[in-house]
Amino acid sequence: MVGKHIAVIHGPNLNMLGKREVGIYGGKTMEDINAGVAAEAEKLGVSVEFYQSNTEGELVTFIQKCRGRLDGILLNAGAYTHYSIAIRDAIGAAQVPTVEAHISNIYKRESFRHVSV
Repeated sequence: MVGKHIAVIHGPNLNMLGKREVGIYGGKTMEDINAGVAAEAEKLGVSVEFYQSNTEGELVTFIQKCRGRLDGILLNAGAYTHYSIAIRDAIGAAQVPTVEAHISNIYKRESFRHVSV
C-alpha cells in the first residue's frame, strides 16, 4: 500500500467517544483512534486524512469528493449505517474502495443494528 492515500470517515456521535456509553464504546476518544490509525498508516507508508460529521449531507458530500482523489475509505457511519441510503449511494457513486468499520459488535446489540445498508 505504499504511496496510497485513504480517508477515515467518522459519522454521528463519534466525536463523543470516550464520553458516552463507555461500557459499549470504550474509553478511547476519536482523537485516540485517529492517532492509532495514523501511526499504523505511517508504518505502511500510507497517508491518511480524517473527517467527522454529525450531518448526513456533509458525509455524503465528503464521500463524493473522494472520487478520483483517494485510494480508499474507511467508514464508520455510526447510526447512519442502518438506514442511510444517501450514504450508500454516495459510496457507489464515488467509486472508491470502501471498508465499513464499527467500534462495537453490531450483531450483539439491538436487532436494528444488524442491518447495514
